Amino acid sequence: MSLSTHVLDTAAGRPAKDVVVRLSRRTPHGFVPVAEGRTDGDGRIGTWSPLGPEWLADAGPRPGTYRLVFDTGAYLGEDAFFPEVSVVFTIREAGEHCHVPLLLSPFAYSTYRGS
Repeated sequence: MSLSTHVLDTAAGRPAKDVVVRLSRRTPHGFVPVAEGRTDGDGRIGTWSPLGPEWLADAGPRPGTYRLVFDTGAYLGEDAFFPEVSVVFTIREAGEHCHVPLLLSPFAYSTYRGS
């Protein structure tokens, strides 16, 4: 499994740089942290699978339900209406690539399954 995200600031018309994003995997006991990253200058975080043995040992390339949490408050500032965006999604096949973009503005956000 590989996973990527892209955060776009639709109000500013540019990528959202330095947004902290946390990845968790659902277990019978709730969501368990898997990885954390920060968007680059193009607003992207590439696949998390190369992050090292912790990712491969913990999440493995397997189907499951995952959650991305975007720290939008730190990016938008203390007056952010949505200080955090949580996106929960399900991977059905082990070899699947999943791209989860986030379109962000001060008073709205949207997401979709990208390619």
